[in-house]
Amino acid sequence: YRRQRQMCIRDRASMSGIPAANRNIIGGERIKSSVHNGPIVIKSGDLPPVPGQIVSGTPTSSRPRVAGVVGGRSNDRERGGFRSRDGQRGGYQGGYQGGQRQGWQGGQQTGGFRRFNGNGQQGGFNRAGGQNGPIGGRPTYNRPGGRPGMGGAPASGSGMDLNQKTAARKGVGRRKEGGDYRSRRDQEVDFQYQQKKKEESKLAAVPKSIDIMENITVSDLAKKMNLKASDIISKLFKMGMMVTINQQIDHETAEIIANEFGCEVHLVSLYDETVIEDEADREEDMVPRAPIVTIMGHVDHGKTKLLDAIRSSDVAGGEFGGITQHIGAYKVNVPGRGDVVFLDTPGHAAFSMMRARGAQVTDIVVLVVAANDGVMPQTREAIDHARAANVPIIVAINKCDLADANPERVMQQLSDIGLVPEEWGGQTLYCRISALKKEGIDDLLDTILLQAEMLELKANPKCRAVGKILESRIDQGRGTVATVIVQKGTLHQGDYYVAGIYPGRVRAMFDDKGQRIQSAGPSTPVEIIGLSDIPSAGDPFQVTEDEKQARMVGAKRQELERLGNSASANKITLENLYDKIKEGEIKDFNVIIKGDVQGSVEALQGTLQKLSTDEIRLNVIRASAGAIIESDITLAAASNALVIGFNVRPTPRAQALAEQEKVEIRKYNIIYDVVDDIKAAMEGMLSPEIREIDCGKAEVREVFRVPKVGLVAGAYILEGKVTRSCYVRVVRDSIQINKDNIRIASLKRFKDDAKEVTAGYECGIGLEDFQDIQKGDTLEFVQMQEVARKLEFDV
Repeated sequence: YRRQRQMCIRDRASMSGIPAANRNIIGGERIKSSVHNGPIVIKSGDLPPVPGQIVSGTPTSSRPRVAGVVGGRSNDRERGGFRSRDGQRGGYQGGYQGGQRQGWQGGQQTGGFRRFNGNGQQGGFNRAGGQNGPIGGRPTYNRPGGRPGMGGAPASGSGMDLNQKTAARKGVGRRKEGGDYRSRRDQEVDFQYQQKKKEESKLAAVPKSIDIMENITVSDLAKKMNLKASDIISKLFKMGMMVTINQQIDHETAEIIANEFGCEVHLVSLYDETVIEDEADREEDMVPRAPIVTIMGHVDHGKTKLLDAIRSSDVAGGEFGGITQHIGAYKVNVPGRGDVVFLDTPGHAAFSMMRARGAQVTDIVVLVVAANDGVMPQTREAIDHARAANVPIIVAINKCDLADANPERVMQQLSDIGLVPEEWGGQTLYCRISALKKEGIDDLLDTILLQAEMLELKANPKCRAVGKILESRIDQGRGTVATVIVQKGTLHQGDYYVAGIYPGRVRAMFDDKGQRIQSAGPSTPVEIIGLSDIPSAGDPFQVTEDEKQARMVGAKRQELERLGNSASANKITLENLYDKIKEGEIKDFNVIIKGDVQGSVEALQGTLQKLSTDEIRLNVIRASAGAIIESDITLAAASNALVIGFNVRPTPRAQALAEQEKVEIRKYNIIYDVVDDIKAAMEGMLSPEIREIDCGKAEVREVFRVPKVGLVAGAYILEGKVTRSCYVRVVRDSIQINKDNIRIASLKRFKDDAKEVTAGYECGIGLEDFQDIQKGDTLEFVQMQEVARKLEFDV
């Protein structure tokens, strides 16, 4: 500071061109300069003069004040004398900067030490010579000299403390003009505000609710929520889960993540996730359609006989076309009343899924109950399916011609369930029939049509077709064939569609009579050819706009199903973790199921999988419709599986390969036989149960030591008998002292070997690898018997 002051005084004296005696400055007056011709008036706040000019100041004391020379030792274009390295104007510039221009400033700037605080106010040191700044500090002392910026005290609340002034004078903490002072707290507040705005904009883009399946990948969840995958991953990371963008999470985890963003999650099925928008139905396009009726009931209650009787009445009306058993749907014309579509469902317990699907696509359920049997288990199940589908029920009491028929008892049993007859004040329609004698069939048809009129069934035939898959199979020579019931719209040959998860095109179409047709309207059962694979019975069937949409929807559904299956297979819970630990103790029984139609295959598969027990696990490694082929035999040989053919036969090549690979093929046409044989085979895999059968008891009365033999017990047989094949338990003081049963090494009567010794006789008994025998011990004799074990099945 001292050295800079001396240099400033020296430069002012040399560059001003005015003797020191003549350098008295009178504020605001014209003065002469030896350098410039003419007086110059400089006011504070004006632009700085060129080098060499004198800056006039305002005297603040009685003694003249020497104004600072802005010129002096000028460098380049700068107007300052001692120009600071980061300033633009003269004087001592820099020092402590908190606002825009601070430090020791000369020239036009009004302040010496001047400070802009956070909101732009000036304060601090104000120069004594010259004009005060806009908000100057209070001058505390005036001193002559050419150094600008000496004087002034910090303004109240906006100046610097002593340490800051000292640092400023030493040039410590000099900052650039653009680096205005802002506290860290202000920066943090700004940062938090910006982050909050980002979060609010992100949340604004998140929908209020989304639909997801049981499992979803992180990337798909992010797309549904209009977020980046990194946002989802970071949330999961905070929850302690390390996931990747393509990793799956279950719907519960996805729901937690969505709730963090204020989004509600709805669980949907595979087909809801890939829904195809239907065309809007207009009231003028709606026309009456035929009712779809499903026949349900317990096995052997006469459903098939009833269908035969209805078909015969159709023949009498001249509309005979026949029905193949595997179609399960056909149309009957009632003279003068219209058409009725019937769906057939099996009555066996294994076909519960088929009955449920039948109830979902039907308009009316005809419940067949035998008058001599009454309400049975499958009768109650059929009622539950109909009620779940909200379908009206018509009760047909069959076998009323039998001597032990009791229709009143049947009506009472059904009334207890909730099906009260109309004649008893209820709302359920009852018909008494005899399918065998074809009595009451017309009344039943009239009742069905009356119920249909009350339902006012209508459909739009002008839109794209929508329906359900009733059955699917592989037909020799025609490939994959599916039976479809059209629920709305009209199906045309050549239409592109999606059946379940498989796309296809209608290459050919046949009605229930086997005749080829070009189109099918609402309530029409048809067989279609042209499927890429076998869909499951009950899958939705829907026509698409074009081939591209069909392929896209089918591919998406297949991918979602694959992901769902893999997630279900890999999902670990405490229960299946315990099962995996016990896997070494469980035996596997592998089977391959081939059937004539997909519905029968599903029913058989579901029934057999219920046969698994804690000791034997039944695995269905393949289940499909079609004949038994070579690939089935190859898979069976590799997995040591049994091949079950239900109403199908192996091809000649498959039969030869099975004989070569020693693979067993069992053929059935009744599901009862399949279940019974599989049960017997599973029981045969069990290890037999070992039971102990008591044979006798003896008392040790003496112990003899025989050389090279060891101890021999002289025993008296108290009860039963002892043989050489018996095992021995040694009991002393009512406690068995041997852990394992001991075999008899020798059995003698006197000196002769004996095969058995009965009660009341004495004998000598030598035990195998056991010498701890004492007088008074009791010997219990048992025999081990293997007993075949039985399994407890729920089916």
